[in-house]
Order: sequence, then structure tokens, then C-alpha cells
Amino acid sequence: MSLSIFDLFKIGIGPSSSHTVGPMIAAARFIGQLKSQTGAEQNLSHVSRVKTELFGSLALTGKGHATDTAVLLGLLGEMPDSVDTTQVDRMVAEIRDSHILQLGGEHSIEFNEARDLVFHFEDSLPEHPNGMRFSAFDQAGVVFCQGVYYSVGGGFVLSEDEIKATPELSAASQLPHEVQQEAFELRPYPFKSGKELLARGKASGKTIAQMMLDNEIALRSCNPNGDSGKGGSEQEIQQQLLNVWQVMDNCVRKGCKETGILPGGLKIKRRAPELYRELTEKPENALKDQLTVMDWVNLFAMAVNEENAAGGRVVTAPTNGAAGVIPAVLSYYVRFLPNANEAGIIEFLATASAIGMLYKENASISAAEVGCQGEIGVACSMAAAALCAVMGGSNEQIENAAEIGMEHNLGLTCDPIGGLVQVPCIERNTMGAIKAINAARLALRGDGNHQVSLDSVIETMRQTGHDMQDKYKETSRGGLAVNVVNC
Repeated sequence: MSLSIFDLFKIGIGPSSSHTVGPMIAAARFIGQLKSQTGAEQNLSHVSRVKTELFGSLALTGKGHATDTAVLLGLLGEMPDSVDTTQVDRMVAEIRDSHILQLGGEHSIEFNEARDLVFHFEDSLPEHPNGMRFSAFDQAGVVFCQGVYYSVGGGFVLSEDEIKATPELSAASQLPHEVQQEAFELRPYPFKSGKELLARGKASGKTIAQMMLDNEIALRSCNPNGDSGKGGSEQEIQQQLLNVWQVMDNCVRKGCKETGILPGGLKIKRRAPELYRELTEKPENALKDQLTVMDWVNLFAMAVNEENAAGGRVVTAPTNGAAGVIPAVLSYYVRFLPNANEAGIIEFLATASAIGMLYKENASISAAEVGCQGEIGVACSMAAAALCAVMGGSNEQIENAAEIGMEHNLGLTCDPIGGLVQVPCIERNTMGAIKAINAARLALRGDGNHQVSLDSVIETMRQTGHDMQDKYKETSRGGLAVNVVNC
């Protein structure tokens, strides 16, 4: 398995990893493709026009997921982890008002949105529901460069050639294939299944988190200057994990303060600030109600996903639609469990990444491909395993917690009202977090032996997603998205 821990935890922008982060990255990759084809950066001047076409789920829910905004930002040369979220509205408004786009931040071209940003609502590209095509025209109006990309979930982007190649090693990894091969061969604890992961742990006597950190060091040794990290020592990797937690925590804190109405037209009021006020102004209520801690977990998840819905800075964990589950459960660990510390935060995130990799490699984390079971379900499974680990669970108990977390999310559909990552997405994150905590506690009460293996539930999730009707897979053509008006 050749994914990095940080492929599962990307710092990005809301509201969607597959519909916002992915298209932004794809647009930026097309700029790179243009530069490579023309031979030098200044030769972007050969471009007179760029046309972007969005297909399938990207078209059907693109407006609600800010896909159009993401594409424009990517063509400007912005990236999800570095774009100033406070300036996004201004940058996009300038393009739309002036009808001029600064391609790659270097070359001005005319931009006519009706002509140059096309939503194909009835068509899909063959390899994945989240497809997009970019075409560059020269001064004579002739297409001289074209690129097809797929946003395959969690901010992962594959070109047409990459997705067709489907190598044995991860097609989802952002690393070159030869680097993946070297990393896979050098990793001390390679695994492709939960069963193999447990066997590696039993043979080595190491925890899942320890094996993940050792594997990450091996990956960095193959690609020390690549996108996967900023150094290869264990200390550097641990610090990067703590930085991921800091972004998560900042998102929780910001979401507890920001008030107002979420964008998009549903006029959804931010609820987290009022809930935070109620919990902090009357802390004595916790003495009367032992389940008040659930209100705090709900708050943590809600705060993150309201920030995500507003286009704020979030950590894709493993997607944006499910970005509140892992921060909520990790916040529960940090704030409510005794002896919580930085080592526990590192163990939590490293353990969660191992479980996320199994889903990414063997099924999907794309709601457009398998429904929301691939987002909330996977996040719940990851969080359950991670919490079990920091509460002292064995590798077998951790695997059991992950299995429970997914087993009770099987069949979960993706039916966002208005194509927005708001209803039912925000509350669904609170439910995923609570389920994860319960799954961890159930697993800790057992000895690790259980009827259904994690591998079996992952395969079941994959099959269920394959059988699910497309209208329930992030198209807003079924479920709550069409029935809420009748309620």
C-alpha cells in the first residue's frame, strides 16, 4: 500500500473534497500540462481561451459544491491548502465582472462563463462520475491542448491515462508509479487488507500506529521532496500530524464563534455558536445530565461542517463532506478523556489513516461512486478505530471498532438538498461521530474476536455502492433532495 498518511488528511477548503478541492487541483494540473506542452512558462501567452466542461455528479451538484468557483481558482494558479479563504469571493467576482482570467497568475485571457464553463447535466465521462475536460485554444481558435481529469474522492485527482492504467499499486496515490513501486517494496509493514495488517502487527509486536509511522518514514525516503511531506524523520512526521490536528482544532474553534446564514440559498442558520454558548454559560447542567458530553461532540462536528459549508479552511478527513467526524472524536479524546496528550493525538491520526487506506484501496471514499457510506461511513470507521487505539485497545479490538463503525453505516445514501453540503450533511457528521465513540466502546468491551471482519464489511460496502442507484449517489436526484419539499 503506497499511500501516505497525509493523502488521507489534506489541508484544504470547503465545501467538498471531490467537488471543490479535486477540481481546483485538476485545473492547476492542466495549467502544468500547458506549461509542459509549450515548453516554457512564458509560452502560456499562446493560449487565448480555456474551456472547462464538467460531467456527471460534478455538473449535477457543482453549483452547490462551488465547483465553478474551484475551477476558476485553479486556473488562476491557486491551491486548496494555500488559497486565502477570505479572498475567494473577491477573486471570483473580479473574473466575473471583468470577463478576464489571469491564467496561472501570469497571462490574461478572455473569460465568458456561459461559453467557457459548461455543465453537462445529462452526460458522464466513462471512468468515474466526477469527470472534467479542459481545452486550451490558440489565437486561431484551434484546440492545441486538452486534458481529462477525474476527481475520485477525498481530493484525489487522476488524469485519464492514470485512471485507465489501474496499476496493482495505488492509482489513488499522487506519487509517480515508479516511486510507488519503490515505496511499496521498501516499506517494513506493507498491507493490502485488514487481515494482513493484523498479521503484520502480530509478527512485529507493534501497534497499527507504530507500523504506519515506520511505513511513512520509508515513503519519505523514496520521495523526500515530494508532495507527501516536509521531511522524513519520525519527529518531522509527528510534527506534521500535530499540525493537522491544529488545523482541525482551529476549525472547531472558529466554527463555534462564526454566526450568520450559510451560503447557497437554503438559508440555514449556523447553530454551533448558540450551542457553544448554552454549554459554556451553564456548565452545571452537566452535573444533571450525564449525556451532556454528547452535546459537546455534536458541537465539535457541527462547528467543523458549518465552516466547511461556508468554504472555510478544513482538513479533508478523509473527505470534506465527512470532515467533522474525526475532529469531533479527536476533540472528545483531547478534552474529555484522562491522560490525553500529543502522543495520543499522533497515535489517533496514524491509526485512522491505516483504516482509511483500506477503504481507499479496496472500495471508495467517493459519495459519487458509493454514496455517503463512502464518506460518513468511512470517517466513522476511521474515528472508531483511532479512539479505540488511544483508549488502550489491541490491534484486534481496533480492527473490530473499525468494522462496527462501517457495519452500521452500510447503504447510507448521498442526497444533499440543493446540491449543498448542508442538509443532511452537517447533522450526519454529528451522528457519525457519536456512532464512532460507541463503536470504540463496544470493541473495547470485547476481546477482538467478532463475526464480521473489517475486510468483509469493506467489500460489502463496495458491492452496496455498486448496486446503489445513481440518484442516491451525490446527484441530488433522489432521497431528501427531491422529497423534502413534500414534508
